[in-house]
Amino acid sequence: MKSLLSHRLSQSDIHELCALTQGEHNDNLKEELYQLTLDADRRVATNALWVFTHFSAVDNEWLYAKHDQLIDRCLKEKDTTKLRLMLTLLLRQPYTEEDIRTDFIDYCLMRLTDLKSPYAVRAQCIKIAYEQMRYWPELLNELRQTLEMISCEPLSPGLRSAWRQVMNLAYRFIFLCYTIFYYPVT
Repeated sequence: MKSLLSHRLSQSDIHELCALTQGEHNDNLKEELYQLTLDADRRVATNALWVFTHFSAVDNEWLYAKHDQLIDRCLKEKDTTKLRLMLTLLLRQPYTEEDIRTDFIDYCLMRLTDLKSPYAVRAQCIKIAYEQMRYWPELLNELRQTLEMISCEPLSPGLRSAWRQVMNLAYRFIFLCYTIFYYPVT
């Protein structure tokens, strides 16, 4: 697998690797592929992450067990491509009230306001921040205020789209909480 990942991947190579690792009976191959995301060779690690982004929804569930490891890696990652790919994988994972990590929320808030961060990373951080903060109106309000701060800067179309989507969701949720709190159903 490593030799295939050490070269430029075609779409058919990616599909071949996904087919090779699909299904529960190939979890050992998924683990081997995951270990290659940690490889010292940047191309191998990046290609392994790239393959994971093409996993089917069912096979992607295998990565749920790697949730905290992926977050820890994002917090330390300096390579923009690897970071973007890991954030893509984290966007495909569920976030519940019980498994929220405040260090990752802080990281996402910091990255989404960082003008030096690539637009794709900032857009992903907006969405991940929402996924984590949506359970608490006070945190969601903090996210809304942070997003309002960046609304004055020039935003790429992708970043503007993520900004708009999350702002709409945040306003709806805050409005719903306000309505329930001040006008409870009797």
